[in-house]
Amino acid sequence: MNSMKSSVSRWPNNERMAVLVTVMFEVWSEGKAPPYSPMTTSLKPGTPDLLGISWSQYGGKTGVWRFLRILDETEIKATICLNAKAAELYPDAVKELHRRGHEIAGHSYTQDLVLPYLSLQEEKEIIQKCSGIIESAVGTRPVGWFSPVAAPTMHTAELLAQAGYLWHGDHNDTDLPYGFDTPKGRLIAIPHSDFTDNRTLRSSPRDFYNVYKDTFDYLYQHEAPSIINLTVHTHFGGRPLMSAMLHELLHYMKGFSGVWFARHDEVARWVLKQN
Repeated sequence: MNSMKSSVSRWPNNERMAVLVTVMFEVWSEGKAPPYSPMTTSLKPGTPDLLGISWSQYGGKTGVWRFLRILDETEIKATICLNAKAAELYPDAVKELHRRGHEIAGHSYTQDLVLPYLSLQEEKEIIQKCSGIIESAVGTRPVGWFSPVAAPTMHTAELLAQAGYLWHGDHNDTDLPYGFDTPKGRLIAIPHSDFTDNRTLRSSPRDFYNVYKDTFDYLYQHEAPSIINLTVHTHFGGRPLMSAMLHELLHYMKGFSGVWFARHDEVARWVLKQN
């Protein structure tokens, strides 16, 4: 059983808030498309969804490069949750993300390879496979993991600890990161976002901006330490209609003192040190 410990009580230099920019860099198995899209008419089951496939491929071909420009311009280092197959399909993009100082974290092999559908041995092998692919691509092993569709199994945390991971992102039971023990070692739980960019698939991207500006203003005024996990996807958030909102939002948040823009691994190491 996992045992929860006390969460973080302060940020470095007593900053009021930590803002984590999380980029989901996702790909699907050959011939498969995401189960969601802005399109309003679904094809009959079994029909090849060529437009859906094309829509998903935008992330590696185009969206990730726009994110790189925005993160450079705002001088923010992000955590990239990477389906390991993306490192095989788009090696230049993944290498460039690492070169510019962004954290590369594990996110299964493909987005449709969901952990609860696997056996214990299959799950263990997938974690090892993804770790090896990322290490081969950028030269260092990942220390963080977020499962596709935020769906871990009863074994995921223990397998991650056994594989040398530091943080696990499949947690939504508290506002602040905390350390917990597994039979194979200690991990840091980092809360997932409650409102990712794809919540606005069929509404206005301005909703994304408004939600996070209002949340930021509330936490900044009333709660310290606090945290915001700002999550976007390369295949959707990397498009101009969403990237414009992200860019504006990051500029707004950078206008405040006492805000720590941090990668997940930096937050996890801070929490581990405090605990």
